[in-house]
Amino acid sequence: MKLALREVSYVVASPSIIATKAVDALIAEARLTPKPALVDENGSGAHRDLDLDTMLRSANALQPSFLAMARAASNAQPSQVLREQLARIGREGEAAMMRATGGSNAHRGALWIIGLLCAGASMNATDDSESICLSAADIARFDDRYAPASVTASHGARAAQRFHVRGARGEARDGFPHALRIGLPALDDARARGSNESDARLDALVSIIASLDDTCLLHRGGLQALEAAQRGARTVIECGGVASGAGRRALKALHETLMKLNASPGGAADLLAATLFLDSLRRLP
Repeated sequence: MKLALREVSYVVASPSIIATKAVDALIAEARLTPKPALVDENGSGAHRDLDLDTMLRSANALQPSFLAMARAASNAQPSQVLREQLARIGREGEAAMMRATGGSNAHRGALWIIGLLCAGASMNATDDSESICLSAADIARFDDRYAPASVTASHGARAAQRFHVRGARGEARDGFPHALRIGLPALDDARARGSNESDARLDALVSIIASLDDTCLLHRGGLQALEAAQRGARTVIECGGVASGAGRRALKALHETLMKLNASPGGAADLLAATLFLDSLRRLP
């Protein structure tokens, strides 16, 4: 018996679409309201040097970098050369971000995370989030031999070393589990329960906060802030999510707790943006 061979095809988005979706994800994360101690449409949260307008300028300033990263990875494979090419583009993007924000670090962590995912998206089908994350992880496992000393001296890197947590670099090398295994399922579950899109995205953020060893929280408030954030986020989940009255009150209590500690779950916000980016790719027509 002769078996018919079926041709399998899949869609890889163009670099321009990937870059547009990356910026859209950063803007969607920034505008999402109300977030605990983070910049949103209600205010600056625990950030004295940031506001919503600054976050939006930063996101738009990164579009050329995301486009360059997606183009660099198109028809490529993870390699040392590609890793260092993306790092060079990223440093140029960080400089553009700083110019746009007047020196405020709005999206340094997000540039690392979303930039790698832009590269992964150029190598895989838009609806294959797992392969996108795996390709990005393969790239992240190469060291950047030309990285400036400031990379290892960043607040996040120092917090990861001090508190013995994986940090943003470990998250990337592990394949972004907090976006792929926590953020996306929480988003899908909330939608399936009938939550509106804003509440579904807040549930995804809360789920990430409940699990992530967030170096932004550790840097600004130590273990006390991390434990308070995770405990408060778990309470929101146990109350049925932010769509419920009890869950919304628990979210407000989490915000007030973190504001008193002057601590912000910025790492979780970056991973929510990654979640929204992956979600937008898989929903492309």
